[in-house]
Amino acid sequence: RIIKTVVKTFKYFFGLRFEVKGLENFKVEGPAIIVSNHQSILDMMGLMEVLPDDCVQVGKKELMYAGTVGLIIYLGGVIFINRKSTSSAKMVMAEVAKTMATDNVKVWVYPEGTRNCTGDLLPFKKGAFHVAVQAQVPVIPVVYSSFTPFYNPKKNLFTSGKIKVEVLPPIETKGLTSDDVSDLTDRCYRTMRETLFRLSGRP
Repeated sequence: RIIKTVVKTFKYFFGLRFEVKGLENFKVEGPAIIVSNHQSILDMMGLMEVLPDDCVQVGKKELMYAGTVGLIIYLGGVIFINRKSTSSAKMVMAEVAKTMATDNVKVWVYPEGTRNCTGDLLPFKKGAFHVAVQAQVPVIPVVYSSFTPFYNPKKNLFTSGKIKVEVLPPIETKGLTSDDVSDLTDRCYRTMRETLFRLSGRP
């Protein structure tokens, strides 16, 4: 909560405004998997605008060594995964499922697996959806509008701007099995992509 309060003040220095909708969709009983698109470090500020209590993130292990950012997310209780080791990632995600049920927490995952500031979505990795089905907990999609109108590191573009954030209704997984993971992943991808385009003013 301390980190959340501090990071939220950064938006004033960067000239960012956030428009948030759908926070009521976080009000589900028990654990859940939260999935969102991932564009840049600016996501951290957007995350703090909507982050529910009792929620932890899953991130790549390399972030531990990212200076101040690494320290902040380490103190924030991020669960780190070694993406170079498939067996390690699977073991961690299995532990995430157990911890989620035992500690009654929500887990925030970026299913694209890496930052993507193209204005579109990369294909989703299935790990988060396997966990959701294994634990029989809902998936809650969160979508940030595209940052490209005011932020493009390749063009050294960074001006003030407004970021729209929308929390979508939970997608239930009760009764689903591992055979349904691909369909669940595709359904979530389509819904989030349509929302991304709508929030970004794209057809």
